[in-house]
Amino acid sequence: MRRLRNVKIVATLGPASSDHARIRALHEAGADVFRLNMSHGTHEEIAERHRIIRQVEKELDSPIGILADLQGPKLRVGTFADGEVELAEGARFRLDLDAAEGDATRVRLPHPEIFAALEPGAQLLVDDGKVRLRVEDCGADFADCTVITGGTVSNRKGVNVPDVVLPLAALSDKDRADLEFVCALGVDWLALSFVQRPEDVIEARQLVQGRAAVLSKIEKPAAVRCIDDIIAASDGIMVARGDLGVELPVQNVPPIQKRIVRKCRAAAKPVIVATQMLESMIESPMPTRAEVSDVATAIYEGADAIMLSAESAAGQYPVEAVTTMDAVAREVESDPTYTEIIEASRVARRESIADGIVAAAREIAETTEIKAIACFTQSGTTALLIARERPRVPIIAMTNLRGVARRLALTWGTHCVMTAELHRFKQAVVNAARAARAAGYADGDDQIVVTAGVPFNVPGTTNILRVAPCDERLIYKSDPE
Repeated sequence: MRRLRNVKIVATLGPASSDHARIRALHEAGADVFRLNMSHGTHEEIAERHRIIRQVEKELDSPIGILADLQGPKLRVGTFADGEVELAEGARFRLDLDAAEGDATRVRLPHPEIFAALEPGAQLLVDDGKVRLRVEDCGADFADCTVITGGTVSNRKGVNVPDVVLPLAALSDKDRADLEFVCALGVDWLALSFVQRPEDVIEARQLVQGRAAVLSKIEKPAAVRCIDDIIAASDGIMVARGDLGVELPVQNVPPIQKRIVRKCRAAAKPVIVATQMLESMIESPMPTRAEVSDVATAIYEGADAIMLSAESAAGQYPVEAVTTMDAVAREVESDPTYTEIIEASRVARRESIADGIVAAAREIAETTEIKAIACFTQSGTTALLIARERPRVPIIAMTNLRGVARRLALTWGTHCVMTAELHRFKQAVVNAARAARAAGYADGDDQIVVTAGVPFNVPGTTNILRVAPCDERLIYKSDPE
């Protein structure tokens, strides 16, 4: 299914988007990847959504990526005798390990690892930062705090600890069970929540064992501080602005987003910008102007994908939200300023033969009347390198491995096409010409650039480039193999 834009759209599935008709409508409207949120829904519900996605993929003959998002270690207070309390600014409040129900002076925080890491002066943020506490004194089983920002705290509200790296296991017991379940199910991407250090990613990769690509969600200050190492350890990155905006001053989030997007592009790793992009469309058929500008900003920055969360999972207008994102993307990418910004931010990388091949492909395409760049890829790496170049022409990623095509559904500008296993370059050129014509990128009078690796079917061997006509008779005539 050809898209008229380069940026990809990720749509979260949930109660508002769980049946076949709605999931198919979301894909037809523009959703390239579906997110399964492991924080909500049983394994049976997740498996059914996965089954429907694969059915839609087969019906439309269009590779669809599936991203399973692990919940991560959730930190929550206990319960209160009256269900909630009101904390006044300046009041004293204790967090401890006592199992008794809480009151206006204390509540249980059943996470000894937090107390082990706290120091006086550290901040604790409750209920997405609505209530802020400063630690005055602490020990192995308590933290005496002063209320800096007052408000209501109710049962099991979340707690954020922005000032310290917590000695938490990267994956909870629930995460480990969910990881094994979704990998066995056959998802394409696995998102890790609350990553703090590259070791968290390495641990998950050992459990995944290559069954899915690993994507790290950046939502902790500790992760921002070691972002280069996390990018290197990951297959992709998500800028999860919700928790990031809780644990850091909100004004810090836009420049962090911009830096991470550029770093990921330089590393040829896909990056998603997520959270509250069209929040008002949960209840309204129209977004706010500020939301449209937010979506446009992520596209101008060169993000590979933009994501809908509650808008498509629980909102009243999920298809309209996807349609809106698609329309904004097409409008932004048709703006000459977009091309200027993208090309000005291109970083030349010439560290391998493959780097040189894809750079040459882009330069040839932009200086002649080339209609598309077609690449044959076994691992997806060649397509990622071409996408890093952000060429002005479409990228046709051809592979005989469906899993690779599905993972590339998250990558900027890629139109993924399944092909038979090839053994000769002439076959590759013919198949590329057919794919370009079938998708409407070119006709018999046009030319495309074809890149591949010889010998075929060996990952990491991109070493050949050819400008080829899209008329099969000319291909056969000019290549007597």
